[in-house]
Amino acid sequence: MRITLNGVSEDCAATTLAELLQNLGLANDAIATALNGTFIRRDQRPATPLHEGDAVEIVAPMQGG
Repeated sequence: MRITLNGVSEDCAATTLAELLQNLGLANDAIATALNGTFIRRDQRPATPLHEGDAVEIVAPMQGG
């Protein structure tokens, strides 16, 4: 299926948000995720399905001022 990942159209074999993060090597990283503009908590990721055309945003915290 095709999803939009951080603004870029990508092919995706994952069926859940947690599986997508695992495939990207980000499963254990301190990140924030959103699906179609809605924040998804870490504990919700395994039960959050992905569908054709979904928009996923993955953001890592940054330090600075």
